Amino acid sequence: MNLKNNLALKLFILLITTTLLVSCNKSRNYKDSSRATGWKVNAKEGGFQYNAEAKEQETGPGLVFIEGGTFTKGKVQDDPMHDWNNSPSQQHVQSFYMDETEVTNLMYSEYLDWLKTLFPPTDENYKNIYTGAIPDTLVWRNRLGYNEVMTNNYLRHPAFADYPVVGVSWIQAVEFSNWRTDRVNELILEEEGFTTRNARYDVEAGETFSTQTYLKAPTQTYGGNDSITKGGKATQARMKRNKDSSDIYVQRKDGILLPGYRLPTETEWEYAALGLVGLRSYNVYRGRKKYPWEGQYTRSGKRKSRGDQLANFKQGDGDYGGIAGWSDDGADITAEVKSYEANDYGLYDMAGNVAEWVADVYRPIVDDEFSDFNYFRGNVYTKDYIGADGKVKIVTADSIVYDTLSNGKIVARNLPGEIYQVPVDENETYLRTNFSKSDEINYRDGDKKSTRYYQSFSDEDEEEDDSKKMYNSPKHAVVTDDSGKLDRQYDESSTRTSLINDEVRVFKGGSWRDRDYWLDPAQRRYFPQDMATDYIGFRCAMSRVGSKSKEGKRPRH
Repeated sequence: MNLKNNLALKLFILLITTTLLVSCNKSRNYKDSSRATGWKVNAKEGGFQYNAEAKEQETGPGLVFIEGGTFTKGKVQDDPMHDWNNSPSQQHVQSFYMDETEVTNLMYSEYLDWLKTLFPPTDENYKNIYTGAIPDTLVWRNRLGYNEVMTNNYLRHPAFADYPVVGVSWIQAVEFSNWRTDRVNELILEEEGFTTRNARYDVEAGETFSTQTYLKAPTQTYGGNDSITKGGKATQARMKRNKDSSDIYVQRKDGILLPGYRLPTETEWEYAALGLVGLRSYNVYRGRKKYPWEGQYTRSGKRKSRGDQLANFKQGDGDYGGIAGWSDDGADITAEVKSYEANDYGLYDMAGNVAEWVADVYRPIVDDEFSDFNYFRGNVYTKDYIGADGKVKIVTADSIVYDTLSNGKIVARNLPGEIYQVPVDENETYLRTNFSKSDEINYRDGDKKSTRYYQSFSDEDEEEDDSKKMYNSPKHAVVTDDSGKLDRQYDESSTRTSLINDEVRVFKGGSWRDRDYWLDPAQRRYFPQDMATDYIGFRCAMSRVGSKSKEGKRPRH
């Protein structure tokens, strides 16, 4: 064989080999076939269906992305009282999202309007849903002050529309967050063409949309109204090509619906408020922060805004706003959101204006020896209630769960259309090492083993002596007598030793009523979860699913 023919043969073999390799690699493309089985994914004939084109999590309405990282929690600049409730500890926070501003009166009024429309308070079945959600406007009253203008106008008047809502208890803030989750996801399904256009305006009280109901029992969503859940163009298209009827609805694997809005944990809030990203050089923080902004002072040092206050707080006795016309900070009570500069994460009013509820149950010590990742105290694990028919139980007008709070106020803890929740039991906890029961609030700080009276050889099931509890707080009770009236029973015991219990929650940040001492993000206080004030508001957060960062890594100077 001559040299020319030999070269041609080698080229022919190379061409065949390359073709085979390309075709082989193409057939094993992740988007086309499974790396586990080799079966084709998203085949028209059936089999496993997967949204290979799904992108990273969308940013929900009102939210700002906070890239997670490691920081020192509880590090305060000023500690004249030598408190032992904020000892520094190193913590790591996963990436999450947080509201750009505090929840405003306008945002909360939208919630109230929706409740009043769907669950009219004139209906005996629903009256406590709306009245239980209304903020306590009487928090503005003062025995020696004239504040009736705020009592009557602050929540409703358009002049206060973009001011942070106050008079909201921790429980009310949680219920608002749940409502917001469902309204956002309801709109997403409609805009993506999976539900009927504008159906959300015409539903009845028993047909309200719930994200969890749609994901777990889609045929019972909107009160079982198929004309809504199957009425969208995208759902109709799925029905034509899918043999499996359960695959016609949006599922978690589609990556379309957002995780829930919720209150941020204390660790998340403190991390976001500090905004340490602005002080970072590669893998090192360039110094410490006393406030959400850089520097040791509450006034701006920039040439353009020199001398201006950077937050809304009480500057001294009788000084809530400064001298009018020059050093005035622009507010005597709360201020309109975005009145001051944002921190390095783009978050407004993380110091001053109003203090904010966070999710945590208060305990003096942060147990970093047990957990230094996404630290949170307050876990109460629940699961869906499954009926005798094997289906989830949906809340109806007759099965709404109401709580009578310590102050006598009645609030709804679920709404018609949601899935009824019950505590997890041995089916979930047996032989687990990471959790052992439904309520883990008191773990290592409040349970029997954490008291000084605990004896390992004693009977674990023995009824605990009230005087030997870790936190012996007052127990007020509100009961309904035979006539239907509320009987308020105050705890008059003289042996109580603490105000801490499982119903007090942490709130963070200074407010318009506070001195600058409380503007330090590491400072922490607590307040009963079913009570409200004129200086505590809240903002929502949302967990991030997927990657830690939204962009590739690059040097930050």
